[in-house]
Amino acid sequence: MSGVFAAPVTEWIVFLCIGGVCRMLAVAAIAAALALPLSASPVRAAQTPLVIQNDHGGLLLARIDQLRQLVASQTPVEIRGAVCHSTCTMLLGLPNVCVSPTTAFGFHGPSRTGVPLEPALFERASQLIASFYPEDLRDWYLTSARHHISDFAEKTGAELIGMGVKRCAEA
Repeated sequence: MSGVFAAPVTEWIVFLCIGGVCRMLAVAAIAAALALPLSASPVRAAQTPLVIQNDHGGLLLARIDQLRQLVASQTPVEIRGAVCHSTCTMLLGLPNVCVSPTTAFGFHGPSRTGVPLEPALFERASQLIASFYPEDLRDWYLTSARHHISDFAEKTGAELIGMGVKRCAEA
């Protein structure tokens, strides 16, 4: 999981629009939450996978909390629905995740109600989001997908499998 879920603690405010919901966030709090140990020894490893279907995203802080819980419990995650958009894509950095080749993944950059952020703030917020992705996906996000503000840059599960994300077994 090298580098995944790690972000420096900084002090700045950003407006992030995730899944159509825009919020002003103190990114220092997000970064501090990310710095907490996410790979702590679980009480017991979960064997029943969490199946994600048709997830259009949601609040960034809620997703970070979910990610922390999934890592701590070692819950396998299967992304199988028609879509996984916005903060849902952050699940792709989990150590025990797999995807369906037919799922459509939608990525976008941080914005202020659909309006691009000032360059320095855009860069910091993009880096924070990218810190949740596997390396090849992170590189693509930072060079391409983050520049989509009012729409999504899409990849299929099959494309992500080609980038090294594990394919789910047939259900």
